[in-house]
Amino acid sequence: MSGKPSLVVALTRDHALSRNLLLVIGLLGTLGALAVGWRHSRALWLLLLFAPMLVLALIDLTQPHHSLRRNYPASARFRWFFEWLRPFARAYIVESDLDGRPYSHDERALVYARAKGDGDAHPFGTELDVYSDEYEWLAHSIAPSADAPKETRVHVGTDQCSRPYQAARLNISAMSFGALGAHAIEALNLGAKIGKFYHDTGEGGLSPYHLKHGGDIVWEIGSGYFGCRDRQGRFDPRHFAERAAHDSVKMTEIKLSQGAKPGHGGLLPGAKVTPEIAATRDVPTGEDCLSPPGHSAFSTPIQLVEFAGRMRELSGGKPVGIKLCVGYPHELFAVVKAMIETGILIDYIVIDGAEGGTGAAPTELSDRVGMPLREGLMLARNALVGSHLKGKIRLAASGKVSSGAGIAMNAALGADWCNAARAFMFSLGCVQSMRCHTDTCPTGIATQSPARQRALVIPEKAERVARFQRSTLSALHDMVVACGLNSPDEFTPDSLRQRISAVEMRSMDELYSFVEPGELLDGARDARLARWWAQADPESFKRRIT
Repeated sequence: MSGKPSLVVALTRDHALSRNLLLVIGLLGTLGALAVGWRHSRALWLLLLFAPMLVLALIDLTQPHHSLRRNYPASARFRWFFEWLRPFARAYIVESDLDGRPYSHDERALVYARAKGDGDAHPFGTELDVYSDEYEWLAHSIAPSADAPKETRVHVGTDQCSRPYQAARLNISAMSFGALGAHAIEALNLGAKIGKFYHDTGEGGLSPYHLKHGGDIVWEIGSGYFGCRDRQGRFDPRHFAERAAHDSVKMTEIKLSQGAKPGHGGLLPGAKVTPEIAATRDVPTGEDCLSPPGHSAFSTPIQLVEFAGRMRELSGGKPVGIKLCVGYPHELFAVVKAMIETGILIDYIVIDGAEGGTGAAPTELSDRVGMPLREGLMLARNALVGSHLKGKIRLAASGKVSSGAGIAMNAALGADWCNAARAFMFSLGCVQSMRCHTDTCPTGIATQSPARQRALVIPEKAERVARFQRSTLSALHDMVVACGLNSPDEFTPDSLRQRISAVEMRSMDELYSFVEPGELLDGARDARLARWWAQADPESFKRRIT
């Protein structure tokens, strides 16, 4: 016999009953309802139960797109149901307190407790395996400090900056209006005002919601120049100067790359470019909004520092910084060489780590591109210390920071302050549902849906934001005291210890090279650092052949 088997034959061979069980049940139930009769109430209930099952099974049986649904009509849909349920079941039932990515249950719980003002003490000792090679700790002192001030701030601004800023040790990292909804932006900014720390706009522009409550703002300028661009998408000095002059804008920041998707631009589809977002970004309503991978305002390290100097002038002397996820080390060193050659100093550098978050990014870029925070931070520290610029130029760390311990550990590697994004989202009520890119955020944070945003009551959430930041800095102070120091600035690489195996530990300065002041200029002892410095060209981001 040739040709396709008939439907009847297909249903009666190869475990047909088990594969088509819901189809058979739906058919028998529907026939039973018809046999009972239309006027009987029982028939109506049977039809309501079995007829949809039959229809669904017949649709699956005949549709051409999904093999499982053709072979297992109706019942195959349970697979998609459990796929949908899987992250929720794992988070609430399966995972232990220390499991979970990117943030464990314990990490999230700590943020929630501090945001709500609940107790954050942990009973019965640590749950961490202190003999695991993942364990790390800060060295404490037998003589804890008695005089460490409760609050310390960081002076940001070189001698070339006429309006320096005093930055808190923990601030809100870049999250754009568009990625977050208006209510979330408002709550974050009001929280920043209450707590006296800054709120980074992200590259999506300076929206009315960033300015509504008067919290300190760092205006981030990405390759799309949103909010300061001309019709061709190039940097517009006049628009920039007008908006940078706002009293709430304390610093501006050039985004070179982002940890979660370094070297990758973004596209906001035209359907999402509402009149409000269009006005914020200076783009046409309803048209695709492109953020290119690279900048058009500069193409060499010298041009970058000249552009930064121009931004500082246009903003009236406010500090200007750069933010990047480190890729090739010689590129970062080239920026330092450009500052030395031109005499133009950038006021601060933010290092973003590959573990940083984003609303959406290609998986390959999130998983396999970009330098993790610690290596990038140590490289930036060496670049500034080795060129006699550390202290003049401030260094910040951004990438999965959620606790006082995290701030202290980054300080040991050279960071003057830290920025956090996801931790502040948790303080708003984020439950890590991993739906930031779908516009269906269940807590109303990462969505433009007015109905979903209604969940965020701005004054209440703002208090949580401020409370989390305040409690985290209090925990940082406790660590400073325990380590016998007077300021987070006194943490050194020797303060941070890392377990290598169950029977061996090392301090960070034993594991990595940390240069002495001016060492890069005189010739670094570490062969790799010396090679990267030699490869750095202030006139090009390409590697100099040595």
